[in-house]
Amino acid sequence: MSLPGVVFGFGAPSGVDDVERLLRLAELADRDGLDVLSVSDHPYFGTRLDAYATVGFVLGRTERIAGFVNVTNLPLRPAPMLARMVTSLSALSGERVVLGMGAGGAWDHITTMGVPRLSPGEAVDAFEEAIVLVGKLSGGGPPIEHDGRHYRVNSVDPAPVAALPVWTGSNGPKSLAATGRVADGWIPGHAADWLSKRYRESRPVIDEAAASVGRDPREIRTVYNFVGRITDRPLAVTRDDTGKWIGGSPDQWIEELTGAVLEHGAGGFTLFFPEDGTDGVLSLGRWANEIAPAVRAATSQ
Repeated sequence: MSLPGVVFGFGAPSGVDDVERLLRLAELADRDGLDVLSVSDHPYFGTRLDAYATVGFVLGRTERIAGFVNVTNLPLRPAPMLARMVTSLSALSGERVVLGMGAGGAWDHITTMGVPRLSPGEAVDAFEEAIVLVGKLSGGGPPIEHDGRHYRVNSVDPAPVAALPVWTGSNGPKSLAATGRVADGWIPGHAADWLSKRYRESRPVIDEAAASVGRDPREIRTVYNFVGRITDRPLAVTRDDTGKWIGGSPDQWIEELTGAVLEHGAGGFTLFFPEDGTDGVLSLGRWANEIAPAVRAATSQ
């Protein structure tokens, strides 16, 4: 899948009771030219839709937008079957899939599904191995033999589908380094942005790991999750006392995101709607039709 230099997406609702709203927003985002629809992966909650079932259904209702599970709960989705699932979705949708990968963080919930708890080190090892194995099981070619620490496949045919771009939700130094070695994008945790301490301390770990294996760090995009209001009028203050972005008028968003791309190398933005009782249609329209085109125009080469 070919993604633009700066990606614009939105976080879709994923509750069982949100189906009508989800499909309405997905179809509007597709019509208005957004790049990615993001769905969270929490299969241990009965009130949530399964992320991959949701992405598959939405891809069947849309034409251009890509689906992205932000991020795959890897301990509950073994890598060989995950490879089959995402390559199938890619083939069915015309390569409109981005693979989100996470080592697994909510272990108290994950273990309720019958999965043994891994130590943090084991979870990150499995995470990196899984990204490599999913890549091996893509792109066609001869049968794959893989005898790893966490995954083993014996003479398994790769899918004749191109490998997907992989974005990770990495936080600790070890998983950040794995992102640098084997992934294509990184999503800072806790909605941290380019001005945050998290970004300043984490991105160099990714870059150093990428360079250590001969990769160009610039090929690994940073995609920011944003929760913020898009207001009719400019706000006097667009960040709170901790320095976190809270929103503003479309012009304020455009100025902020343009600076993020030109001055800090941002590679994408995903908007999540505040939990303020609105359905998100107005904000999505402004995001897709006012903010995204203006930032793309201001940052195009």
